[in-house]
Amino acid sequence: MNFLSPYVIIDGAMNGIITGSLIMFGLMFVSSLFLGRAWCGWLCPGGGMQEIVEPVNRRPVNGRKIDWIKRVIWIPWISLIVWMVMQAGGYSSINILHLTDSGISVDGPFKYITYYLVVGLFVGLAMFAGRRAGYHTICWMAPFMMIGRWIRNRFGWASLRLTADASACTNCKLCTKNCPMSLDVNGMVQIEQMENAECILCGTCVDNCHKGLIKYSFSPSQ
Repeated sequence: MNFLSPYVIIDGAMNGIITGSLIMFGLMFVSSLFLGRAWCGWLCPGGGMQEIVEPVNRRPVNGRKIDWIKRVIWIPWISLIVWMVMQAGGYSSINILHLTDSGISVDGPFKYITYYLVVGLFVGLAMFAGRRAGYHTICWMAPFMMIGRWIRNRFGWASLRLTADASACTNCKLCTKNCPMSLDVNGMVQIEQMENAECILCGTCVDNCHKGLIKYSFSPSQ
């Protein structure tokens, strides 16, 4: 839990310590330069939790109305971290297991409360607000990869992305219907621009396209 914790990185910044969470978030950013938000689609435990409860509520989420929430959360959080590092005189040591001295993140009653609160937030939002609502609202990890993806697109180097052939599309819209991030994938296909900051490269659209016109590609942006 502590490697993905938004608090451990703050406590480390307060004491001038490079923590495991800081390293983890840094690796997420670096990975996004070449793999976009593949972490979210394939490895993130928060995404797994939301996927498990998706049968409870498959309602699409209107990302245009709520995607701003995670940005509002992320900006002051990052600002606080930067300010604390400055107050501590910069980073002076590295402790990957900071606040995890036993080697186990959840090793006490209070940490169980924190753990189940985080689980409850991601699961609860998905159950009551719709598919992957946690990613649209409270995810403090996503902006790292969104910034990395933006940088990647500006420079246009080769990276993992989706491509589409609009000429083969029959407008069945199964790609849009099944997208766990509630994106208008069909609209993206029609203009052959498969770029969206909220795309997690999960491949659901690839799997559901009967014509096979949506594909993964490791290539430069066009």
